[in-house]
Amino acid sequence: MELALLMPVFALMLIGTTELGLLVYDAIEVTNAAYAGAAYASQNRGTAVNTTEIALAAVSDGANVPGLTTTSTTSCTCSNGTSIACTSAASNCAYPNRILEYVQVNTSATLSSLLHCPGLPTTFVLQGQATMRVVE
Repeated sequence: MELALLMPVFALMLIGTTELGLLVYDAIEVTNAAYAGAAYASQNRGTAVNTTEIALAAVSDGANVPGLTTTSTTSCTCSNGTSIACTSAASNCAYPNRILEYVQVNTSATLSSLLHCPGLPTTFVLQGQATMRVVE
């Protein structure tokens, strides 16, 4: 009798634990995809502006996550801490300062819940972000 009463509770706990595990796994995948895109972009200044290949590196790393999207941006500073535009960095960062270029990759995925319970969200938005300095 006790087993018959508690079996639905155990089944619900099992489904909830499975869903939480899948959500955590996908969150890790989304974050790792951002790092993979940033690692590709940080190779040199040419790869830092190649948004197509950055997105391909990120999506390839997060292939198990459906609907993964990526965006990337670059920013520049002088070694003295002055923020400058990357297009005019050579003229705005005087010697002895060096130009430091950074790339930031953002990843995002919207996942649907397996279990639809009242009061709980039916979709989850997972986001990842990675920033790396571009090797010169």
